[in-house]
Amino acid sequence: MTRHLILSAPLLLLTAAAPAYAELVFFQSGRAMSVRAIRSENDGIVLQLRAGGDVHCDQSLIVRVEPDEVEYPEEVAEASAVTGEPDAPPIPEAFRELVTSAAAKHGVDARVVNALIQVESAYHSRAVSPKGARGLMQVMPTTGRQYGALDLFDPKVNVDAGVRHLKKLLSRYDLPLALAAYNAGEAAVDRFGGIPPFRETQNYVTRILRILGWS
Repeated sequence: MTRHLILSAPLLLLTAAAPAYAELVFFQSGRAMSVRAIRSENDGIVLQLRAGGDVHCDQSLIVRVEPDEVEYPEEVAEASAVTGEPDAPPIPEAFRELVTSAAAKHGVDARVVNALIQVESAYHSRAVSPKGARGLMQVMPTTGRQYGALDLFDPKVNVDAGVRHLKKLLSRYDLPLALAAYNAGEAAVDRFGGIPPFRETQNYVTRILRILGWS
């Protein structure tokens, strides 16, 4: 029997079986999240994150659940679990000109781009997330195609697409909401009228703002 779940009766499947590990959860926003386990709780769903902690969300936000067959780089997972960066690390020499020039070209603060990359991939240009986002700025292939970016493991292509996407979000939202939309999708930000109540997204925004000295 396939483990592909179409959420017409997901709670029956989730409560009848033991918690499923290495699952890819797809949201209405178009984003996806790889989790260690899924369980129902009261009227909602609880997703156990790979890096620790839980995300509580409404069942209606989830479209389907599939087995996650993407290998997750542990060093990126460990970097994502860190929650206290007091200062923005310097841009690595190998990427300094690339980041500063792309930021200047598209009118985005290079410090924001640097902080976002630190949190997204810790400057691992070959990083692949559980949901399939790739490269330095963890750009989804579907997003990359919007900007003509096909080889997302090419740092130049990746950063250009990521900065252009961030610029688009900054044209709609202030910085905290733009960061939330980069992580959780614009639909989630619009649905909740602010930063979505997802622990992953809230921690993501907090970490980047802390690097930038906002908090």
